[in-house]
Amino acid sequence: MKKVVVIGGGTGTSMVLSSLKALKEIDLSAIVSVADSGGSTGRLRDEFGFQPVGDLRQALAALASQEIKNQKSKIKNRQGENSWIQDLLLYRFSKGNGLEGHNLGNLILTALQDMTGSTAKAIEMASKIFRLHGHIYPITTKPVNLVIEYSDGTVEIGEHILDDTNKHAGDRIIGIKTSPRAEIYSQAKLAITNAGVIIIGPGDLYGSIMPNLVIGGAPEIIRSSKAKLVFIMNLMTRYTQTHNMSANDHLGIIEKQISRKVDTVIMNNGKIPPKILKAYKEQHEYPVIDNLKKVIGKRIIRVNLIRSTLVKQNLADAVHRSYLRHDPEKLKQILNKII
Repeated sequence: MKKVVVIGGGTGTSMVLSSLKALKEIDLSAIVSVADSGGSTGRLRDEFGFQPVGDLRQALAALASQEIKNQKSKIKNRQGENSWIQDLLLYRFSKGNGLEGHNLGNLILTALQDMTGSTAKAIEMASKIFRLHGHIYPITTKPVNLVIEYSDGTVEIGEHILDDTNKHAGDRIIGIKTSPRAEIYSQAKLAITNAGVIIIGPGDLYGSIMPNLVIGGAPEIIRSSKAKLVFIMNLMTRYTQTHNMSANDHLGIIEKQISRKVDTVIMNNGKIPPKILKAYKEQHEYPVIDNLKKVIGKRIIRVNLIRSTLVKQNLADAVHRSYLRHDPEKLKQILNKII
């Protein structure tokens, strides 16, 4: 079986995993950042002292078996899809003293961390419980915080800073690292070593992707891997992370960190609906400008990755939740050909 590794975190990685898990004859692994410090994940991290599980939970939801069967037939949710397990893992409490804002999947993983004593063992148990179509590994087993350095010399600690529009919105980030320094988890290292294809992105450049690539040993193992290296470009910039950054800027930061050229870049060339663009513009966020130049040995795939049908909802809320995402079916077709 072709071994495929997806590196990242958050909704971007979960979309790729959802696209790939249905493909036959691939052994799929997700390597996920564990540097979260905000929201439900941050609260649980502060209270229990374990590694944050937010990105791990999204990967778990993406790879979990979606079928629940009774004696006669499959149970289907209101959309007619077998996604009750996914809905359960992504469920967020909207009320309840102490529960409001918490995600049920985060609570389940935290309970497993408490029972097993480690994040790696918790994920191993969750993999069996939810019958995963693949494997999930934290990039490191060491608790870390993200250290962010800005062009004006300011240094901030905590991944949650990257979402704070009141503090460093529009400021240029010149580097990130972890505190304390951490080494790559042995199982994550093994997965990369044995991979035939490594997929990086999409996802927040400094919130989801780079926290994996600054872990000790990660750049070296990716650089020495014989795997085909694929980068899926983000659709939009983030005001708090990648303001005014082009596609070449995104790619350059990743290639510099791992000291290796990406073999294939997947870039959207589809038209984003004007109403969605307007909503993002109000947040000072814009489509990533395609200024990629073809060089020897690099393949650039330009294709319409915008979903043909966008669910009607409050656009401000849609932007806040990164509603505009790559079409999973189109992504599956492209990645299947590459793999």
